[in-house]
Amino acid sequence: MTVAAVILAASTESALADADGLASVRRIADAAWSGGATPIVVVAADPRGEVAQSLAGAAVTLAEPAPSEGGAPAQIARGIEVAVAEVRDATAVLVWPARMTWVGPETITSLIETHGTAPEAVLSPLYDGRRGWPILVPATALETVRALPGDRMPDAVLDALIGAGLRQTQIDLGDPGVIHDRDVARAALPPYIGPVGPPAGHVHEWGAQLADVPDDAPLEGPSLAPYEPAGASEAG
Repeated sequence: MTVAAVILAASTESALADADGLASVRRIADAAWSGGATPIVVVAADPRGEVAQSLAGAAVTLAEPAPSEGGAPAQIARGIEVAVAEVRDATAVLVWPARMTWVGPETITSLIETHGTAPEAVLSPLYDGRRGWPILVPATALETVRALPGDRMPDAVLDALIGAGLRQTQIDLGDPGVIHDRDVARAALPPYIGPVGPPAGHVHEWGAQLADVPDDAPLEGPSLAPYEPAGASEAG
């Protein structure tokens, strides 16, 4: 199954905020790519081209945000639409706020593997009993997301999907990055707690660190989804 990553930046500043020497969206894109997500879509306002510059060399599509009055649901829906347009057999997306910069590639691999065994479920990573990000959402939830009111924050969007009848599966993957955002220094994160075994029932390499992936790894992109001139609305 093909699982996309949809990285949501509430502003250009959020997209470019420093994450241990990289722009937030670039660090996340590299982790998503290393974990097996494809395609990777960044939804962010980019009036001066700085976000595109930060993504140079990465296999990423930079997408114009939906109108800001649509709030988080509109931005999530925009990301799903672009991802499915890029790869029509994409079955799910990882909804990934740009502030969550420390998620490890092995967490993405685990979520994708679990999606293969539970294709209709919303998958939520846990750390220390707390629900974190990114959240894996089946692509079939697009219309439900699109219909939500614009005042819903991302957590409330997830709750609405569960309320609409989607099954939620929570997986403790031992990754502190799923609950600690970039306001916590990478060096100050709690320890990674490796799971007993792969949640999807088969084996892959555990404990790989994003630091092991060279920042100048030869990737593609970025490409651009339809984008308006400078001054486009900020992402929700």
